Amino acid sequence: MLNQLPSHDTLYQHILRRDPELDGVIYVGVKTTGIFCRPVCPARTPLSKNITFYGSSDDAIEAGFRPCKRCRPLDAPDAPGVVLEKLLRLVEEDPSRRWSEDDLRDMGIEPATARRQFQKRFDMSFSAYARARRLGHAFNTIKKGDAVISAQLDAGFESGSGFREAFSRQFGEAPQKSRKAQAFAMDWIDTPLGPMLAIADDKKLHMLEFVERKKLEGHVERYRKAFNATVLPGETPALKLIKQELKDYFAGKKLTFTSKIADAGTEFQNEVWGELRQVPPGITRSYQEMAERIGRPTAVRAVANANRLNRCAIILPCHRVIGADGTLTGYAGGLWRKQWLLDHERRHTGQTLL
Repeated sequence: MLNQLPSHDTLYQHILRRDPELDGVIYVGVKTTGIFCRPVCPARTPLSKNITFYGSSDDAIEAGFRPCKRCRPLDAPDAPGVVLEKLLRLVEEDPSRRWSEDDLRDMGIEPATARRQFQKRFDMSFSAYARARRLGHAFNTIKKGDAVISAQLDAGFESGSGFREAFSRQFGEAPQKSRKAQAFAMDWIDTPLGPMLAIADDKKLHMLEFVERKKLEGHVERYRKAFNATVLPGETPALKLIKQELKDYFAGKKLTFTSKIADAGTEFQNEVWGELRQVPPGITRSYQEMAERIGRPTAVRAVANANRLNRCAIILPCHRVIGADGTLTGYAGGLWRKQWLLDHERRHTGQTLL
């Protein structure tokens, strides 16, 4: 059953709005029909008195409910659709390819469907996503030392001026100068707590945030400017590693991470973040304890601020830092996520919260 999540009335307001915030976190048992649904189920919302909330699909099934055939609560809540999954795979197989609407129709995919699904998922159309991926491919080609003309042709640009204009608009400088520029790859990772945005270079992770984090776009933009870099859809060894490690984490197989994180803070912030990685799963510490552990017992507020500016959620486990009185304090991903993560780790380690 649910543990310290919002009240029944609050949860009911979520399902009235079909709010995706708790999709995959709560399940709705409908007493009058004997089925259980996701909170975003398109079916007519039952009366509050006819609903019981559960914290997992297993709990709902054990209570005697069967899964809804419309919203399919046993499926991953943020699993990409067949069309989206197919196009993402095809783009990665040939990132330099230019896609036309006729290409999509030949595969039995309506261009409007592809555009709608990519817009919903990535906040850009399929053509914009594919174009960004082509430019990212061209950037990597130039970084390897290949001629600009080769990169231009590989990216599907017949016109040199068109290529330079598109490249400069995306990267902020002309192709000939780009060997000194930086580019980071980004990807969306589905988790039981909602999708996360991951940004990385080949070896290190630069950002891992829930996409619902407030002002995330501005957060990414400030980071991009600090590194004088661009961020494009793509794949790197570092992204592949964090995807697998998050999968293992949420499955309860392994609660620790080996992913390397790029140093991007002040000396003090990096010191706090380094200490964060030392907090074991299932264990919580106060801000005062964190300050003492880094030898700065009077810097409690500075520690709290560094904690808040952490840019790699879960890996740098700021969710394990709580108030001195044992209460949960601010968390950029929402306090309900913080509670869920602590409960998840406690469940798989046998530890208590305090």
